[in-house]
Amino acid sequence: MALKITDESFKELIAGDLPVVVDFWAEWCGPCRMIGPFIEELASEYEGKAVIGKVNIDENDEIAGEYGIRSIPTILYFKDGKLADKHVGAAQKSLLESKLKALL
Repeated sequence: MALKITDESFKELIAGDLPVVVDFWAEWCGPCRMIGPFIEELASEYEGKAVIGKVNIDENDEIAGEYGIRSIPTILYFKDGKLADKHVGAAQKSLLESKLKALL
């Protein structure tokens, strides 16, 4: 299951040893609901190899503002605490997974 990421937990989480995938989403976002199952599948499939989580932008606007999230879904990929890649909009699971694999 994808980790629920908050403004408070974000910085510590991305500073860890594993690559981190962060899905910025909202309940009201149709495309977010389309990729939500892909994020959950990746979280299960890559457990122990990567951290995969979700940030609800309606509840955690600090992180969204810091990274300039203007459109959702936006997926950010972090490695060694630094932003390594980004994807904006709905996508197939294979695209999201290929970006994750590039970080492993």
